[in-house]
Amino acid sequence: MRKGSQQKLILAIIKGLRRRRLSEEKSFMINSNSLPSHQCYLEFSDGSIAIAEANPSKTDFRIIKQLNDFEIRKLRKMFNLYK
Repeated sequence: MRKGSQQKLILAIIKGLRRRRLSEEKSFMINSNSLPSHQCYLEFSDGSIAIAEANPSKTDFRIIKQLNDFEIRKLRKMFNLYK
């Protein structure tokens, strides 16, 4: 499989996983190099997105900041995420 084809397949799988988790009303974790290594974005089924970090137990997340509408639109554009 060519590298470009492989990347498209991986992206399709991730997008499918995202749709499934959000439709099940579960959060979807988005890793980003623009955040410190212990932080990530969490997207929720209601369309909200927050910056979170792992709790010391590493079994749950602590919300650090809830993004506002402008920040959410910017992040969706950056990661090409649409509902």
